[in-house]
Amino acid sequence: MSTTAEQHEHEAEQREAEALDAYSKIVVDVAERIAPSVANLRVMRRGRGGQMPAGAGSAVALTPDGFLVTSAHVVAGPGRTGRATFVDGRELSWRVVGVDRLTDLAVLRADGDGLIPAALGEAERLRVGQLVVAIGNPNGFAGSVTAGVVSALGRSLPARAGRTVRHIDNVIQTDAALNPGNSGGALVDSSARVIGINTAVAGVGLGLAVPINVATRQIIGALMHDGRVRRAWIGIAAGPRPLPPRARVQLGPHPPSAGVEIIEVSPGSPAQRAGLRAEDLIVELGGQAIERVDDVQRMMGQDAIGRPMPIRILRGDRWLDLEVSPIELVE
Repeated sequence: MSTTAEQHEHEAEQREAEALDAYSKIVVDVAERIAPSVANLRVMRRGRGGQMPAGAGSAVALTPDGFLVTSAHVVAGPGRTGRATFVDGRELSWRVVGVDRLTDLAVLRADGDGLIPAALGEAERLRVGQLVVAIGNPNGFAGSVTAGVVSALGRSLPARAGRTVRHIDNVIQTDAALNPGNSGGALVDSSARVIGINTAVAGVGLGLAVPINVATRQIIGALMHDGRVRRAWIGIAAGPRPLPPRARVQLGPHPPSAGVEIIEVSPGSPAQRAGLRAEDLIVELGGQAIERVDDVQRMMGQDAIGRPMPIRILRGDRWLDLEVSPIELVE
């Protein structure tokens, strides 16, 4: 091998080593910054013989005075209490403040202060292929860190509360390894900002997280303040879809690039009564442009309950202007 070829090979190996080292530095930095904000949860329930183990999971500190966010399925159920253990060795008892099964989010209050709150990010800014780090307590191994990328965005995950089924929209799909016990832990970006709460393991190499965005921030705030969430409901499962070129031309000089496609309409729902169907493409709701599922969810606050809302859809090649009257979503 010539000297020049050897030199090029050496330079290539050095660049590869530097790239790996840069990746490692990011993951290490993120893990060190977020680990103090993530708790290992032990969940207990009342039984005939007193307190009995009822599971385990993770939680993320929201405020210095003890508020934590976790997955609803980790702590849902009557009389759930337990202990939260942090990496500094502190072990605090906690109680449930509020549970929202339909977004799989819950807020707890730990009996202690001086917690290190995590910085919350915006999942809407994520891009497929972006580096993410998951931290939690899989199988009881506290403070476990895995790294990967955002595999897909805009996924839907069904959630059930009693007889009510709702799809958690814009779920983040990642290949960062998740295992039982990761639920309720943090999914963070390269700046150590929490952009999702790990919620489910969907298969080998496939993890899902509830996004931190405007809608879920409002839900977390409602759980902290009121212990419950009142929301409007029209009864659709939906996902983003690019607007067809012909439709963009018809909408004028500054058309939206996408709309929200209806995937499923719940029987007996306001959407069904309004005449909405699967494959309809929503472009306006309540006079507001709709480009993402988040746009619909933001409009489904308690103020929308019982208020008729105009809705504009594209069905095939036809534009339809309908009216839908949201009702209160009852578990």
